[in-house]
Amino acid sequence: MSKTTLAVIAVVSAASGAAAAAALYSSSERTRISQVKPASSSASPDTRRASKALLTGPVDPAGLFQYGFPGPVNDLATRHSLVSSFDRRLRNPTWVAEHITPESLALNNADRKHSAFVEDESVPLKFRAKLTDYFRSGYDRGHQVPAADAKFTQEAMNETFYLTNMCPQVGDGFNRDYWFHFEDFCRRLTKTYPSVRIVTGPLYLPRRDPTDGKWRVSYEVIGSPPSVAVPTHFYKVIFAEDGKTGGNVSLGAFVLPNARIPNDKPLTDFEVPIEAVERASGLEFAEKLPLGRRKRLCAEVNCSIIVRQFEDRRRTKGLPSPRW
Repeated sequence: MSKTTLAVIAVVSAASGAAAAAALYSSSERTRISQVKPASSSASPDTRRASKALLTGPVDPAGLFQYGFPGPVNDLATRHSLVSSFDRRLRNPTWVAEHITPESLALNNADRKHSAFVEDESVPLKFRAKLTDYFRSGYDRGHQVPAADAKFTQEAMNETFYLTNMCPQVGDGFNRDYWFHFEDFCRRLTKTYPSVRIVTGPLYLPRRDPTDGKWRVSYEVIGSPPSVAVPTHFYKVIFAEDGKTGGNVSLGAFVLPNARIPNDKPLTDFEVPIEAVERASGLEFAEKLPLGRRKRLCAEVNCSIIVRQFEDRRRTKGLPSPRW
């Protein structure tokens, strides 16, 4: 097992209290995989004839598609403040991407009190997360792209309140505390970088059963009938751009447990290699970004949160108490 793999285990263990097997991915393994050459595309005439025979044989599996394509379908939404991909099975976004700049954050043309949580009617009703799913669930409707990042127009802010931008999040100690401070950290990056891109989403990581030592994925499901999965963790992948054409990009990847986190916990305890998030999520984030342009975000800036109490902020901004 490589040092990188061990580091990932240690980081995720510190973040969640148990190692997450989905994050056990080493950069050396990735290198070995990338070095494997694909099989030659040249095929013998006999092989080509055999392949054609399979396509024109006595059965037609693709004939199923005359009745419809089973999927999976990732409902992609492109809006003013975000782009999102929705997972119909788990009723949560797979990822939500945003872009913030000093100029966009300086605009203050929207007020949260004019926004309301709303179901996303672009998702078919039977696959949609519903407002009633969250009612008395004990979880917050947790923004993946925060409303505070979309103050440039009221419409942009309103779009962050679609349930396709939400996941069930622990409230006290996480959504209203550490996660909120983490979002603030992302905004503060625009004081150093002229362009910051952030991808946020849920994870469902395994835990080792203390009785038999086996790894299992287990998560709560809320709603009636139970429909919306409660993620075990959340990730953010940050691209802090220097603003130059073909310039450097400072990358940061973080995995946080969906649980109460003490505000004195260092943010760097949740830093992981970007490959760990890719392994756990099944997504790829920077395959087109050359290694020579990459920098490690936390080696360039101080990765730390500034604690601001939610209740003080609520009273100052006149925000209503969170609704379940």
